[in-house]
Amino acid sequence: MVRAAVLIVFLLSVAEHGCSQSYNAIYSFGDSISDTGNLCVGPGGCPSWDDTGKPPYGNTHFGRPTGRCTDGRVVVDFLAERFGLPLLPPSKATGVDFRKGANMAIIGATAMDFEFFRSRGLGGSVWSDGSLGTQILWFQQQLMPSICGTGADCKSYFSKSLFVVGEFGGNDYNAALFTPGKGMAEARSYVPQVVDRIASGVEALIGLGAAELVVPGVLPIGCFPVYLTLYPSSNKGDYDETGCLRSFNSLSRYHNDLLKQAVSGLQSKHAGVRLMYADFYTQVTDMVRSPETFGLEYGLRVCCGAGGQGRYNYNNGARCGTAGASACGDPEKYLVWDGVHLTDAAYGSIAGGWLDGTYCSPGILHI
Repeated sequence: MVRAAVLIVFLLSVAEHGCSQSYNAIYSFGDSISDTGNLCVGPGGCPSWDDTGKPPYGNTHFGRPTGRCTDGRVVVDFLAERFGLPLLPPSKATGVDFRKGANMAIIGATAMDFEFFRSRGLGGSVWSDGSLGTQILWFQQQLMPSICGTGADCKSYFSKSLFVVGEFGGNDYNAALFTPGKGMAEARSYVPQVVDRIASGVEALIGLGAAELVVPGVLPIGCFPVYLTLYPSSNKGDYDETGCLRSFNSLSRYHNDLLKQAVSGLQSKHAGVRLMYADFYTQVTDMVRSPETFGLEYGLRVCCGAGGQGRYNYNNGARCGTAGASACGDPEKYLVWDGVHLTDAAYGSIAGGWLDGTYCSPGILHI
């Protein structure tokens, strides 16, 4: 009943604020939070080591794995549905018309290029070649010629399209957090560089003609079962009132504070552009604190995980999609799908918060 009430409120908000709004296309850049299958579009499909290419991924909405790291859709899918556009095809797909949208996001993507991590002794923790800069190059070199050509035609077309840039940063910090001998201090030390790179990427897209851009912050990583399980503490003071790890969430807030400043600076510089900061952090924190407000029941417990083991149902040796893991029968009640990514239900709520402005400034529908 609560979920139905939330949906009704969202639909009424959409009707009030955005009935006439439309976009030519949606173009998305990011990592596994928004990937719609770029890792799985090669001749052999998803690589054998990619657990997200195996059931029960995709089962809730598509009935099969699609390369999305969830049980169904991701945020950009819900945005595409709202504006009557096709679900965003992965940019590496062949024989696809990208004029209505494309998704450059790929699992493991970072804001910084690989050389940055190699120079810091973190190269072994970064395996994706899909940094933000690389994704923008894919877009320019491989997609733009088939979408609009170049020059003035592209600027006109992109000015009436929606660009979603991120989130980026999560994998940049994981490179340090998951490398022995590095850790939190190392991750915090390069937050300003990560944010600068995101801002540079946004500005590059503005230069190509983008005039409506959503720039999401990072999520509250201290609330995710993978970190809660791998970095437990016997000190109750290390956890906040929601049960999340304070130090990890502090890292997320530091990134987001700098990113909001960068977005504000870009907005001042580009008066004809509308930049929207999407607040992943606050919304997911609210969902952990009060899942029932969003039609959910479980905040920190994983739907697809270690067969009911432990407080969070997460075991790094029995991750979703592997032997020893199983999925819940009611994913629509869960916030977290696999310990790292959210559920179809959660992403739907997040899309609503971006559209109506509850968790996006300004809201996508607030023209």
